Amino acid sequence: MVFLNSNFFVKPGSWLGLVGGGQLGRMFCHSAQNLGYKVVVLDPSDISPAVSVADLHIKSSYDDKNGLERLSSICKSVTIEFENIPFSSLEFLSKRNVLTPTASSVAIAQNRIFEKNFISSLNVDVAPYKVIVNKTDCDLIDHDFFPGILKVAKLGYDGKGQVTVREKKELKDKFVFLGEVPCVLEKFLSLDREISVVVARNLDGDCVVFPPAINFHECGILSSSVVTRSNHEIYDNTCFSEVCSIAKKIAESLNYYGVLCVEFFVVDNNIIVNEIAPRPHNSGHYSMDACFTSQFEQQVRIMSGLPLGNTELLSSSIMINLLGDVWFGSDGNLIEPDWRKLLSISGLKLHLYGKEEARRSRKMGHVTLLGNDIYDLDEKAYDLSLILGINYTKISKV
Repeated sequence: MVFLNSNFFVKPGSWLGLVGGGQLGRMFCHSAQNLGYKVVVLDPSDISPAVSVADLHIKSSYDDKNGLERLSSICKSVTIEFENIPFSSLEFLSKRNVLTPTASSVAIAQNRIFEKNFISSLNVDVAPYKVIVNKTDCDLIDHDFFPGILKVAKLGYDGKGQVTVREKKELKDKFVFLGEVPCVLEKFLSLDREISVVVARNLDGDCVVFPPAINFHECGILSSSVVTRSNHEIYDNTCFSEVCSIAKKIAESLNYYGVLCVEFFVVDNNIIVNEIAPRPHNSGHYSMDACFTSQFEQQVRIMSGLPLGNTELLSSSIMINLLGDVWFGSDGNLIEPDWRKLLSISGLKLHLYGKEEARRSRKMGHVTLLGNDIYDLDEKAYDLSLILGINYTKISKV
């Protein structure tokens, strides 16, 4: 790989490379352009969110050598928009460019089996799990391991590639349903809460963490994230200190450069790592409006050799995802959300991702509510949910 050191610097006005064209890439482009950089995006689509705002688009599959060579020739530094980039492509780029994160660290995060083994090797708890690579493995699992969640080892995200298994007799059929690819079966846990921590680690090994977010999900997809400067019953300072320490330990042990998200379960006051994502994360979107430095600006700073930014929280916030379901009425017909009514809520920031087609469960954008009083934000979030016709879990009832 290209040697990384503290003297590496890409000056503003230069090109930065990005592999992947989704909404995380779009927000990366905005941050890079704010700092004066030009962004070249390699992506096979003509209409992806990042492509529509990038300075240059290389239309190419992620494993096309010609596309990768062109990307590599334009910029010194390259990053990724999502983790499921072919490893061969990451290796190709790492020999020619500064690649953040490195191919080796992404390879671990790409595979749930590798990931869980790695985290366990650090003496950090993960949810009880079994590896399943064939039907015979299904027979070896005890009945008392159920109910559980069967997840494909690679290429799963946002609730895709995973199914609930209530009893052992269902396991083989569910394994076949997922394509008989290597999987991880996780024992179902009754959670106190879910927390995520975004870490930024630069080329010198310096590391900062963003304030932890408490997350709520609907149908396996993140629905809202809460971060507050004030005390609240669902916050536990001891717990938060520990998850931040674990997140930094994972980043340092991976020899990770870039932005990394670590998701945690809290079960009976025990902290368990759920999974890691080697990129900015949905639960860190609050940082765009509520922090001095966003997770996307950190991504730019790290790959350019700039100093890490201040992660201090300026405001309490509640981030709510806008899924494609918001664009469908009760009769199933497409409708336009009432943006004027939505934006009449004070302290609300709207971020839409520029996707041309709304589909159910598809992430179309998010809103961030900002203010000093978390209970006031909670009420505003509930009002927002009524306007959009979505479910919202009030933190005042947690």
